[in-house]
Amino acid sequence: MRIKLPLNWLSANAAGNVFGGYQASLADPIAAIGCLHLFPGYRIATKKLELEFLRVGNSDLILHFDFSEDMRKLIRHELDTQQRSTPCFDMSYVREDGKVCTHIRNTVAIRPKGYVSHLERGGMHAED
Repeated sequence: MRIKLPLNWLSANAAGNVFGGYQASLADPIAAIGCLHLFPGYRIATKKLELEFLRVGNSDLILHFDFSEDMRKLIRHELDTQQRSTPCFDMSYVREDGKVCTHIRNTVAIRPKGYVSHLERGGMHAED
C-alpha cells in the first residue's frame, strides 16, 4: 500500500518540512486497518508506534506499507493456537527524491472480541 502525505501549509512545521505529528497520525491506523480486513471478528488496535526521523520531510511523502504473506501466515497461526497476536510492522515515509526520511515500527494488538486487558481493569500485566 502506498499513501501520499502532501507537504502543504497545514502539514508543514516551522522549518517548512512535514510535521512529525502528521506523519504519526497517518501511520498510526494503517497496520491495524490492514489486520482488521484480513482478520475480522477480533479487537484490533495499535499497541505501540515508533517513528525514527532519518531525514527532513521536505517534499510530499509516500507512506510505504507492505503486508507480506509470511506475516499473514504468522498472525493466522498465532490466532489459531493462542487466540491473540501482537505483530510488528515496519513502514517508511519516502520523499520525492526517493530517500527514506522516516522509519516506522507499528505494533498491533489483535485480541478476541470482548477482550479486556489487565490495564483496562486497573491492574498491570507484562503481556497486555
